[in-house]
Amino acid sequence: MALELVTPFTKVELETEKKDITRKQVGILGGNFNPIHNAHLVVADQVRQQLGLDQVLLMPEFKPPHVDLKETIDEKYRLEMLKLAINSAEGLAIEPIELERKGISYTYDTMALLKEKNPEVDYYFIIGADMVDYLPKWHRIDELVQMVQFVGVQRPKYKAGTSYPVIWVDVPLMDISSSMIRDFIKKGRQPNYLMPQSVFNYIQKEGLYQ
Repeated sequence: MALELVTPFTKVELETEKKDITRKQVGILGGNFNPIHNAHLVVADQVRQQLGLDQVLLMPEFKPPHVDLKETIDEKYRLEMLKLAINSAEGLAIEPIELERKGISYTYDTMALLKEKNPEVDYYFIIGADMVDYLPKWHRIDELVQMVQFVGVQRPKYKAGTSYPVIWVDVPLMDISSSMIRDFIKKGRQPNYLMPQSVFNYIQKEGLYQ
């Protein structure tokens, strides 16, 4: 079958067949999660299901390695919101390694530590289509692609391609962003159905994003 005729769904099936069933298969979804919202959860859950992963870990960053002038809130709030969001969610958990390390974390360094700590695990690193274009600029990318399997998720109004090995997974497209939710809250609008109610209740309790 010619490559251009292989649909994202078929690629998922082909990848599933190649997996070593004797090893644990774990997805990593990194981000600032400021705050976490339903699109994050849909991506994590759908990738887990479609690739047949044992688990997907949400990995909050302490400080992004790229130049980013956006301010974020203290990690204790972001971590608590993550805990509330995935409470009792099947197959989802939190990987706090970058919060524990502090400082700037490059994906290569983080994944090197995780693989050293968990040599029996195959990692699938989940990124949005907008990040795929930036892969050539990632720190030690040629070594990183040997270390993890990248999984690309299409985003609304955005299509991407790359020469790097990326498994594309189709998920329901939800045009939700953390900045949108922060703006809603700042303007006194409730982000109903955009994020878990428990997370919004916590935001109100702590007076975040006012």
